[in-house]
Amino acid sequence: MSQLEQAMALIIGVFDKYSGTEGNKFTLTKGELKTLMEKELPNFLESAKDKDAVDKLMKDLDENGDSEVDFNEFIIFVAALTCICHKYFENKPPK
Repeated sequence: MSQLEQAMALIIGVFDKYSGTEGNKFTLTKGELKTLMEKELPNFLESAKDKDAVDKLMKDLDENGDSEVDFNEFIIFVAALTCICHKYFENKPPK
């Protein structure tokens, strides 16, 4: 597989690893999302000083209002976060 194909498979694998541990295997509950964030994006949560960061994130990601995050909602989040990181590193002076 190419690097991009590997990256896509990795994103799918991460979602599948955490989805369904509390119910529907095709969605993330708030608890599953929190665990995913703690394990896979720990620096993102550390930088958010707000104790309710996961609650706010869940509300923002849950486009259809079913109190769960499906893969489409998750991938939009990953893409947006990737764009933000790209912009950050693009504007950071080289070492």
